[in-house]
Amino acid sequence: MTFKQNRAIVIGGGITGLAAGYRLLREADNRNIPLTLTLLEARNRVGGVIQTEQREGFIIEHGPDAFISTKPWAKALSEELGLTEKFIGTNPKVRQSFVVRKGRLLPVPEGFYMMAPGSFLPFIKSPIFSLAGKLRIALDLFISSRSDMTDESVADFVRRRLGKEAFERMAQPMIGGIYTSDAENLSLKATFPRFIEMEREHGSIIKALIAQKRKSSQTSRDTSGPRYSLFLSFRDGMQTLVDTLAENLSKNIHLQSHVKHVKQKQSNIKHDWCWQVHLDNGEMLEAEILCIALPAPKASILLSDVLPQLSDKLNTISYSSSATVNLAFRREDISHPLNGMGFVVPITEQRNLIGCSFSSVKFENRAPSDYVLLRAFVGENTYYIKGKDKPDSDELTSILHKDLSELLGISAEPIFSVISQHTQAMAQYQVEHQKRVREIDKLAKELPGLALTGNAYHGIGIPDCIHSSEQAAMRLLDAIS
Repeated sequence: MTFKQNRAIVIGGGITGLAAGYRLLREADNRNIPLTLTLLEARNRVGGVIQTEQREGFIIEHGPDAFISTKPWAKALSEELGLTEKFIGTNPKVRQSFVVRKGRLLPVPEGFYMMAPGSFLPFIKSPIFSLAGKLRIALDLFISSRSDMTDESVADFVRRRLGKEAFERMAQPMIGGIYTSDAENLSLKATFPRFIEMEREHGSIIKALIAQKRKSSQTSRDTSGPRYSLFLSFRDGMQTLVDTLAENLSKNIHLQSHVKHVKQKQSNIKHDWCWQVHLDNGEMLEAEILCIALPAPKASILLSDVLPQLSDKLNTISYSSSATVNLAFRREDISHPLNGMGFVVPITEQRNLIGCSFSSVKFENRAPSDYVLLRAFVGENTYYIKGKDKPDSDELTSILHKDLSELLGISAEPIFSVISQHTQAMAQYQVEHQKRVREIDKLAKELPGLALTGNAYHGIGIPDCIHSSEQAAMRLLDAIS
């Protein structure tokens, strides 16, 4: 018996495209579907924002430095790839985080989660909030649940339930550190649906957090802010995952392959279609199934001639830019004890930082003995950058060093600094984002053999991107089965 050889093309070699290509080949083999795969990446390397550099005994992350394990897909894929023994968790001895208040680093109260307290005594003792602010936050216990189920912004939700101080001094910097986004426009449904469930089920965010703490064995008494015990990385950095996927796909990856546009060719036979992918060099590739693992605006450009309505909808998803700056110091040149994972900075502090991670404290062996590695973050909405031209590398390092010196007591210039610019890399889940994505999914279904995947749709984290790519691979194989 002769089987038809099916062809698949994945456009984009970030973590989403790599995971999609890997899953396509593995699942096709499981289903006995003959499949050839071509993965096209415009740059000269795969991995997208995930990139690890080793320099002078330091392990430097240009992009994400960890992933959360409660969303199982990144951990499961890593285990499938044989990377279990390379996992490392965050430092169990230091589990607190800080928020900047009037130029000082104050510890996030034990049990405080994003915007509300799950323990009363640490919250009452905390100097982060004024007495009036604490009383307003406590009113959450008595405010009625919202009956209108339309989407609202994260900012509106926090102010409605917990007040202005809860938003400005805690929720905004915490959420800004995750999404590098303006919480005034950030969709609650798309980013923090759990808080909607808390309000609906318990009538109060505080009551819900207290109930959750009683049930959960994962929340220890020495933990504040994010649940750091749930974050995983790799001994040699996050690029371990990228390199392993790339090794599995080494025969399928084509670097510096710039896609100009795509077309769909159909015949009169039901379910018979073919995708044509045109490259800048004039080459044209064909495949039965096509996975576009690119930011939504770039996918929009490729599909503009195929289905203009879909292209227009994709273009409604906006993106923001950010920068990560790694700075190395001698430990003796920093007076702060660095007794935490890092800190976040409210916009009201008028600093140039979104936050800073103490990388060599957060994970072991990220810096030589007696040295410190810091990772500072800048976004479009930070005080210095907003509304101004992008600073050059020296200027950016200088303004961040000034802020860090004031906040951490740094008395010397960095030994070196490494700047990573992430231009239009973070999808912005604005209010009604889920409605937008439903419309995009509906239109995409009109194009047989096509799947769209990436951080534009159902989650921005590494586990979300992997899950999105694996679901896309399954749908594409179903289409040709």
